[in-house]
Amino acid sequence: MTGSTVLRACGLTRQYGRDSGLVRAVDEVDLDVPAGQTLAIMGPSGCGKSTLLHLLGGLQRPTGGQVWLAEHQIDTMSERALARLRRDHVGFVFQSFHLMDELTAVENVELAALLAGQSPGRARKQAMYLLDRVGLADRAAHLPSALSGGQRQRVAIARALSNEPLVVLADEPTGNLDSAATLEVLRLFEELRVAGQTLVVVTHDARIAAVADRVIAMRDGAFADDTQLASAATTGTVYNGRR
Repeated sequence: MTGSTVLRACGLTRQYGRDSGLVRAVDEVDLDVPAGQTLAIMGPSGCGKSTLLHLLGGLQRPTGGQVWLAEHQIDTMSERALARLRRDHVGFVFQSFHLMDELTAVENVELAALLAGQSPGRARKQAMYLLDRVGLADRAAHLPSALSGGQRQRVAIARALSNEPLVVLADEPTGNLDSAATLEVLRLFEELRVAGQTLVVVTHDARIAAVADRVIAMRDGAFADDTQLASAATTGTVYNGRR
């Protein structure tokens, strides 16, 4: 791997079942994600997008091929080493939020940073900043049960950024958001892209693709199309009627 590559997959495969019931959810995928790139992965339900994301983040083990995060070959790592790598260098955004019900919004966001070794003061300051960026500063003291589905999703996105990860892997990050909240998240993603944050986003939302540097279409576990795009700044992405 070169120093500028954050994620790499070679012949990556994940299959289930056997014989006539064999299903290849991910079928010999090759992928390089340079540092600072925003990559959108699109395709119909069941095409393997989420499985690919889980393999790239070390949440599932491949049945074939290799995966690297920076200089680490994660498919050969022990579970303990892999958990440490995920904690320190990967931010996840899940469709089902995965918030801790007994913690407030700000406590959920700061938890990942605390586990990664940040001081309580710095973790709290960063958590409040991120909640403000996703439009939830006024809900910082609320438990998840007091938040709407869209608000819980935004807390999850803020939490994924709290440990300043090397890469953020997001699965349908705007899937439960209304239009106004979606625009807040899009602006945040664009700011992160400009700042050099590496993002890999599985999405059905064309607006996410519009702020990506690159869009890959998946079908039947494989890549059907791989398109490099101009940045949102040069293509004139519209937010609230303005370019």
